[in-house]
Amino acid sequence: MSVVQRSRPPGWRRMADLKGFSFTVPFALGFALFTIVPIVMALSESLYTERSSGLGFGGRTTTFSGLGNFVRGFEDGRFWGSMGRVALFAVVVIPIIQGASLVMALMLDAVRRRLAARFRVVLLIPYMVPGVVATLIWIYLYSPAVGPLTPFLALFGIDANFYGGELIWMSIGNLMAWSSIGFGMLIVYGALQSVPTEVFDSARLDGASEWRIAWSIKVPFVRRPLVLISVLSVIGTLQIFSDPLLFRSMTPETVNKDFTPIMMIYNQAFAEGNFNYAAALSIILALIVGLVSTVFYKLTDKVPA
Repeated sequence: MSVVQRSRPPGWRRMADLKGFSFTVPFALGFALFTIVPIVMALSESLYTERSSGLGFGGRTTTFSGLGNFVRGFEDGRFWGSMGRVALFAVVVIPIIQGASLVMALMLDAVRRRLAARFRVVLLIPYMVPGVVATLIWIYLYSPAVGPLTPFLALFGIDANFYGGELIWMSIGNLMAWSSIGFGMLIVYGALQSVPTEVFDSARLDGASEWRIAWSIKVPFVRRPLVLISVLSVIGTLQIFSDPLLFRSMTPETVNKDFTPIMMIYNQAFAEGNFNYAAALSIILALIVGLVSTVFYKLTDKVPA
């Protein structure tokens, strides 16, 4: 081995490092172009305020406002009302989705691998459907005019208005669960496949039941993957946009323009033309999402396995 090491040129290690770094260049360029640059532009826009001159016939003037847009955002009751709605929704729907993903992964792990592979493909189909298409499918199913759910429930005397204020969040949550459970199940099931089978065999020899093995061995082994998909769910739920936006086309009186934080930011930027304030709100939302995700990860990662 020493002969091989002596035969290598002096700069071979640096060349190897450069070759390895070259594989990260496409990602680094994409991250800089589509993440860093927009953040810098949003920060720059948030420090200014654009106003109409006179009665609106004199054009628009841009003035430096410093942190004025951020102060306005922190005092905006509509923004924090939308944050409260989404936060409450996340507290309810995320545990349901993660719990269902865990149960489905445990059920797949309990059957033979050939049979599990068939069910795995079927359960992943909702996740593979594009989000907008999935929302349109469920809007059709929820429709009281052409959808099948309303007349079916009417047979049992249930008058369900899936677009009403009482059920709108349940309708959106059901759509999110239908689309997300397959992804979580796949991650957890993959983690279960890495658990040594000798551990299960030893537990069975000690007289442990399958329920005991699942609760005391399998669940602790998949705790970190569960934390990961939970953090991703927190980030995605706090930034929910396309689902309620499409529901708004069916029930604008229930899903208003400030229904979620992203919808309010979108409305400020593209409906009211207030890009500076929208940029400040987007930065505030990014800070909240980062803080909540960090706290959630720290708290759940410290839970003993």
